[in-house]
Amino acid sequence: MDIEAKRAALGSAIRKRREEQSLSQEKLALMIGSSKSHIWRIETGRVGVGIDDLSRIAEALGTRVRDLVSF
Repeated sequence: MDIEAKRAALGSAIRKRREEQSLSQEKLALMIGSSKSHIWRIETGRVGVGIDDLSRIAEALGTRVRDLVSF
C-alpha cells in the first residue's frame, strides 16, 4: 500500500470514528487544538498526520492509535 492510500485509509478511519460519535470536524479540532480545515485535510488524505496529532485525535475519539492505522 502506497503512502497516499495509507493517508486515505487513516483519514477514513478518523472520519468514521468521528461520525460514530456525532462529532463535527470543528468540535474535534477544538478538542485537539487544531483547525477544522486541518481535520478536513487529514480526513481526505491531503496531508499526513504527525504522531502527536494522531495521538491527540485517538484520545479525543476514545480509541487507540493502532485502531486507526489498522491497514
